[in-house]
Amino acid sequence: MMKSIFVPLAVLLLAPASWAQVDSPPHWTSAQLAQLASWRHNAPAEALSLPRNDIWAAALQSHDIAARDKAATDAALELARAYLFGCTQLRQRAGWQIESDDADIDLTAWLKDALESNQLDKFYQLLRPRHQDYESLRQAFGVEPDFARRATLARNMERWRWMPLELGNRYLLVNTAAFEVGLWENDKLVQTWPVIVGKARTPTPVFAARVTGVTYNPWWDVPKSIVAESVSALTRNNPTEARRRGYVWGNGSYRQRPGPTNALGRMKLVMPNPFSVYLHDTPNKALFEKRARSFSHGCIRVGDALNFAATLLAGDTEQVRIKTILAGNATTLVPLTRSFPVYVTYFTAGVSESGSIIFYDDHYGRDKVMGDAKNPVPICPA
Repeated sequence: MMKSIFVPLAVLLLAPASWAQVDSPPHWTSAQLAQLASWRHNAPAEALSLPRNDIWAAALQSHDIAARDKAATDAALELARAYLFGCTQLRQRAGWQIESDDADIDLTAWLKDALESNQLDKFYQLLRPRHQDYESLRQAFGVEPDFARRATLARNMERWRWMPLELGNRYLLVNTAAFEVGLWENDKLVQTWPVIVGKARTPTPVFAARVTGVTYNPWWDVPKSIVAESVSALTRNNPTEARRRGYVWGNGSYRQRPGPTNALGRMKLVMPNPFSVYLHDTPNKALFEKRARSFSHGCIRVGDALNFAATLLAGDTEQVRIKTILAGNATTLVPLTRSFPVYVTYFTAGVSESGSIIFYDDHYGRDKVMGDAKNPVPICPA
């Protein structure tokens, strides 16, 4: 449908669209103007702070219909951009590297169609984040009396606006603040698994990728940072122990053989990405007993990883074949019939399986970047 590119999103955030350079704006009826006024008035309930629009307010009192229509259209597009992209500046979403094709949405054309078909309410409803967690956070925001918690809810509502409107019929959603990964199918949460994520000094990045398969009995290409931190000294000072752990040197780098001590455990997802961050097994199961699980160098270790992989592959391959693969030690790629997205995110407020709101520690300090306590979500640009 729409091509996936990121640069236009920055352009839209920094240079709001206007009808000044296009054909004359559509005509607004009195009822539609009242609808627009209502949506703007209700923006704070969405944790959106719009600037004062004195030009539009003055135009509403004018007898100049053309000026009124232009001012109303510009105000409507300003609000639409806030719903679709949020209000935070680019520097405040630094590190959020989930690309979206929402920037390709022609808001001016959508608005024109909405006015002509008299569906302005539907226009704005379609621009809201569609994940059920957003609606739960929005409802909680409306009744939460504690200012600090309201600020956290607002920040996470804003993060949902950074996500693509369409997440897919099947996808994985990793929340590194919650130390959890969930499998979603047809807008329903199927199952969750605990995860271990990056330490504060080596945080897990926020990004999206596509899962194309599972590698069983994987080799581990040891990152240079880990070689410098530990592997190089181990192989130099205790080569016998290094061999026992499966470390080998070749072609200018260290690798670790498949086996019980392999850092990736018995499986890892095939999900190419520029960060070399993957969801994988681990031989160190005891760490899953901890409540806060920031222990890795950035990768995401999954609890009960073999069940996790089997669930993802259900319907794609016989489980008997997987058992046969695991009984041996050969590295084997099991492809998915159809790839699907994985979103590695960071939400410090979420929703439990029972529907209650959960607040998580901001262990990466990313909430603070979004604004101070008095102004957690900045006013949208005019």
